[in-house]
Amino acid sequence: VMQYTTDLPPSEKLFQLFLSTGWNREYRLTEARYRIAVSSSFFSVSAWDGDTLTGFGRMVSDGVIYGMIYEMMVLPEYQGRGIGSEILTRLISHARERELRELQLFCAAGKSSFYEKHGFQRREQNAPGMILSFCGGPVDEQ
Repeated sequence: VMQYTTDLPPSEKLFQLFLSTGWNREYRLTEARYRIAVSSSFFSVSAWDGDTLTGFGRMVSDGVIYGMIYEMMVLPEYQGRGIGSEILTRLISHARERELRELQLFCAAGKSSFYEKHGFQRREQNAPGMILSFCGGPVDEQ
């Protein structure tokens, strides 16, 4: 039976899950730097199968108007079991409980239909919003 918690997982387990996504090829973070980022989260949900961290999702927020979901991750061998849906449902519920006005997210290419099933809508092509990415910079030092 999968267990869900709002406690941050141990750093090494969380970083291993993060590495399983392949995203660190771009971000090039150390475990210590990733832990700092995650520790600044507004709310997070972890999924556990015994001692195995199977999934994680987090939200950053100003606590009143905006929330942003980052790092929705499920170990590849656990995908398709509803873990991501449960994590996302819990993140959305927390945003509603806190009466946030808007919840946004970035999603990996090809994954938008998963989020649409949970009520998210794609932005229009001409919608406001831009990004300044600093990826590709120097590799973090420990």
